[in-house]
Amino acid sequence: MTQTGPILVIGGTGQVAQALERLAAGRELRRAGRPECDFDQPDGVLPLLQGVAPSLVINAAAYTAVDKAESDSDAAWRANRDGPALLAQYCAAAGVPLIHISTDYVFDGAKGAPYVETDATSPTGVYGASKLAGEQAVLASGARAIILRTSWVYAATGKNFVLTMINAARKTNALRVVADQRGCPTAADDLAAGILAIADILARKGWNDSFGGVYHAAGAGETTWHGLATAVFDAAAPHGLSRPTVTPIATADWPTPARRPADSRLDCTKLAQCFGVRLPQWQESVARTVDAIFV
Repeated sequence: MTQTGPILVIGGTGQVAQALERLAAGRELRRAGRPECDFDQPDGVLPLLQGVAPSLVINAAAYTAVDKAESDSDAAWRANRDGPALLAQYCAAAGVPLIHISTDYVFDGAKGAPYVETDATSPTGVYGASKLAGEQAVLASGARAIILRTSWVYAATGKNFVLTMINAARKTNALRVVADQRGCPTAADDLAAGILAIADILARKGWNDSFGGVYHAAGAGETTWHGLATAVFDAAAPHGLSRPTVTPIATADWPTPARRPADSRLDCTKLAQCFGVRLPQWQESVARTVDAIFV
C-alpha cells in the first residue's frame, strides 16, 4: 500500500513540531494540535486522521510537565499513553508508519553508563511511567512504528531550560543549578532534522520491518544541568547578557515533586547504524540556539 498523503505532525505547538515545520523544506507537512487534535477529546482524533490520510504520522505531543504530572497523573496518562495508543491503532489499520517521540525518563539513571535501547526500563515518576506505557502501547499495536527516545530538549522558543536560564540571568546575577544529574542536551532543530531524514528514507525505500522498534536520538556528548547553564552563558555573553554566578548544587539541595534520573545519558549508536542519523555535538547546538534567541 503506497502512501501519498502529507506528513502529519501531532503536537502542533510544541518545540519539535514547530521545528519540523520550519525544516520541512518543500515536504508536504501538516501540524495538528489542540483543539483540532486533543487527546483529552479522543472522539475527534480518528476523523482528523481519516480526513488527512497521512503518509506518515509523527507524534510530538506529550504531557511534559514532569513535576506537575505527579499531582495531575490522569492528564499525563491520557496524553502519554492513551493518545499514542489511539494513533498507533489507526496507523496499524491504515498501514501508515508512525514515528513516536519518547524520553530518557523511562530509565532510573542508576546504570552508570549511557543507556542502550535494550537496557531495562525503570521510571522514577509519573511522567516517565506514562511515557513508557505509551511506548508499550505503540509497540503492541502492530503499527509500523519507530520510537525515538530523546532527552533535555530545548529550542529558541517555548518553555525549556536554555530559555529559563537566559530569562533568569536577566533578573538576577546569582543562580544555583544542579550539577549531579547527567544527560545529553538535544536541540529541537537537530531532533527534527533527524526525524525528517528518517521520513525521507521511508518515503524513498518504503517500509522495512527492520526499521521498527526503539532508538535513542539525543545530542552528541554529555553534560550536567550546571554544565549546560555554563555553556548557555558562554554563548550569550557576546550578545551582551551579563553573566551570573552559577553555583553548582546537588539534587538534594533542589527538592522537586518528581525524582529525576541521576544519569540518563543515551547511547545513539543504533540510530546511526540503522538510518545514518547522528545528531550534532550539544555544545554546537546550544551556541546556535542561543544566537537564534538573541536575533
